[in-house]
This record gives sequence, structure tokens and C-alpha cells, in this order.
Amino acid sequence: MPGARILLVEDDEVLRELILRNLEAREHDVRVAEDARSALAHLRTTPFDLIILDICLPDETGWEVLRTAQKEGRLLPLQMNEHAGQLPVVVLSAVRVSPRRLQEFHPLAYLPKPFPMDAILRLAAEAAHRRNGVAVYEQEDSESTLNTLPYEEDLYA
Repeated sequence: MPGARILLVEDDEVLRELILRNLEAREHDVRVAEDARSALAHLRTTPFDLIILDICLPDETGWEVLRTAQKEGRLLPLQMNEHAGQLPVVVLSAVRVSPRRLQEFHPLAYLPKPFPMDAILRLAAEAAHRRNGVAVYEQEDSESTLNTLPYEEDLYA
């Protein structure tokens, strides 16, 4: 089964390379952007199954990337199964993300840094399944709640 087409937007070189190597090892087609400008350039030329988006970028915020992509019609909500209406975006952030932002954009998932690599890999595998028209079933383990993570302060209490 072909992997997902993924846009990885992360300005931290070490983290970007770590995520990239893990995704490519699982045969996903990954494009990389280090800032908002290059992320939007990728979104304007290529359709993606999943976007992994850091919020704190050097030139603009990830929220601005999402806002611009939506205005340009480059980012449409998912229409399949339990993820219907959510953007195919995994938000990464080292700072606490407000519930208001999550409600505004409806990302597929929010992962506060540091996050388990398995979470990214599972979401990428789900994107590949959606791309290939395979039903995505929730896992029975504790990772099945990743799409509804508790607030960051609850994670580190």
C-alpha cells in the first residue's frame, strides 16, 4: 500500500530530520518546509494527505499558514469516517495551544512537544489508509485517544 503524501513543517532541524527519517522509513512521500513561506509554496503546488505543522515558525505562525491555505482553498476538511470535518493537520507546539485556536481550525490532532513518535506514525498510517480508501479503525490501546488529548497542563501535572 502506498504511503501518505505528507508536508512536514518544522523549523527545528534535529526534530525535522528525526520525523522525516521515521516517515520515510515507512514509505511515506514527505516534503519539508522550514518556514511558513515555503509551507505555503508546497501547499500551492501539491495536494497532501497530511500536514504536520509546527505552530512557532520563524516568519509567521502555523495558524497563519492554515488561515491562508483555507482562504486559498488549498486545505479542505476530511470527509471520511470519524474524522469528518477535521483538517488533515497535526499541530505540533512547544507552547500551550488555546482551545479557541483548536476550535477555529479543527485539526486532526494536537501534539504538545515532546510527543511520542508513535503518535505521528499512527496518524501518518491513518492518512495513507484514507488515501487508499481503506477504512480506518480505532486502535484498542491508549493511543486511540490521541485525537482528543487533554490540555497540556493536564499532561505535565
